[in-house]
Amino acid sequence: MQEVQVKEVARREKGRVFFRFDNGTEFTLYRSEIRGLPQAESMLLMTEDAYLPVSLYEKILTEIVGKRAKKRALFLLERMDRTESQLCEKLRQNGYPEECVAAAVEYVKQYHYIDDLRYAKQYIRYHQQKKSSQRLKMDLMKKGVGRELIEQALAEEFVSDERAQIAELLEKRHYDAAQADRREQQRMYQFLMRRGFKSSDILAVMREEHFFDEF
Repeated sequence: MQEVQVKEVARREKGRVFFRFDNGTEFTLYRSEIRGLPQAESMLLMTEDAYLPVSLYEKILTEIVGKRAKKRALFLLERMDRTESQLCEKLRQNGYPEECVAAAVEYVKQYHYIDDLRYAKQYIRYHQQKKSSQRLKMDLMKKGVGRELIEQALAEEFVSDERAQIAELLEKRHYDAAQADRREQQRMYQFLMRRGFKSSDILAVMREEHFFDEF
C-alpha cells in the first residue's frame, strides 16, 4: 500500500487540524470533515511520523480541501474582480495547497469568472482618464496580467489623449502657473512622471500653457 508520511500535526482553534506531509503539501481540516472520513479516529489522534494511505490522501485533496478551495475562489470573486495571479495568491494565503489552487482556478475559468483580458480592459476603461498608457501597463503587470494581454487590451480600449490628460490633471490640482515657483513646478512635474506620462509630453503641455519655466 502506498502511503505518505505526516511530518507535522497541529491542533488549532475552531476545531481545525493542520497537517504537513513529507512531499511538502500542507492543508487544514475541520474536525467535522475528519469525522466523515475512513480512519477518522486514527486521523483525529494522528501524530508526527504517522502514515496516511495515498488513496485517502488524494480523497481528502479532491473531495474536501479541493471543493473548499473552489467555494473559496467563488466567494473571493463575488467580493471583487481579480486577475488569475491575484486569485492564486489569495488562495495560497488562505492555506490551500498548490494542486487545490490550480484546480480551483481552472474551475472558475471554465465559467469565465476570471478572465485577465476582460479585467485589463475594464481597468483601462476606468483609469485611463487619470493614468498614462505606460502607468496602466505597469499597474496591470503588477497584478499579474501577461504582457500580450495588456497590449491587446490597450490597443482595444485606450483612447485618451495623454497631453489632454496632463492639462486636465494640472487644472484639477489647482496648479496656478502664475504663482508657482520653481519648487512647485518640479513637484508637479514629478507627480505627472509618477503617473507614467512621458517627460516630453509633460514639458510640452506645461510650456504650451506657460506652466513651466524654460530650462
